[in-house]
Amino acid sequence: MKTELKEGLLKGAATVLVLSAVFWSAGQTAVLVNGDRELPPEKGAFCVVIDAGHGGVDPGKVGAGGELEKEINLKIAEKLKLFLEASDVKVEMTRTTDTGLYDENSSNKKVQDMKQRVQIIEEAQPDIAVSIHQNSYGEEKVKGAQVFFYQDSVPGKRAAELIQSRLVEKLDPENHRTAKANDSYYLLKKTGRPLVIVECGFLSNAEEAKLLSDDYYQEKLAWHIHMALMEFLNRSAAGVTVQPSAEQ
Repeated sequence: MKTELKEGLLKGAATVLVLSAVFWSAGQTAVLVNGDRELPPEKGAFCVVIDAGHGGVDPGKVGAGGELEKEINLKIAEKLKLFLEASDVKVEMTRTTDTGLYDENSSNKKVQDMKQRVQIIEEAQPDIAVSIHQNSYGEEKVKGAQVFFYQDSVPGKRAAELIQSRLVEKLDPENHRTAKANDSYYLLKKTGRPLVIVECGFLSNAEEAKLLSDDYYQEKLAWHIHMALMEFLNRSAAGVTVQPSAEQ
């Protein structure tokens, strides 16, 4: 089964388009439903900003086997970008290379980096922004993806719940974490657009760190984040209350 899925994922733009059509027809509709009317989504009607956390001199978390968060974040972000663009979503990236968003002579690179990320999001005015990260903890046994949203953001909460539900159901049914409100993370506080932070797993857990470094697993993560985002975007545009679906 792994071989079959592997052959079906990220094998060129044409393959991605075919995959998208197949998955939508299998139960994820691409039309907007508003009462009794069906509204076909306009091409490029949605915009998503993808933020690959860290980069440059900031490696982020370092895994049990030396894995660097900044590299994993960017790989997942790139895969997510392909899937969203195949679904006719306009995508903006905060970074596309292993660089931070700061001047080399800056006295506080971290602050400048975070401000630049916020600026990119504000200028793009996306329907939602997604920041990709990896987690870490002092106890190796701790594992599992978790999605964060700003505590006062209703759309952020809805998107986070959809992503969390899908990642648990499709990738890790033993993960009992739920989407979590937060009022302290810089991007969540300073961004005026809906934003979620997806902590894809724990690099401090050797088993999960190995998974997160695997190209095939990264593709699955990106695909399921994409599917949750498309449900959020379509239903939000139609004025439909978004709830995690058991039929995803």
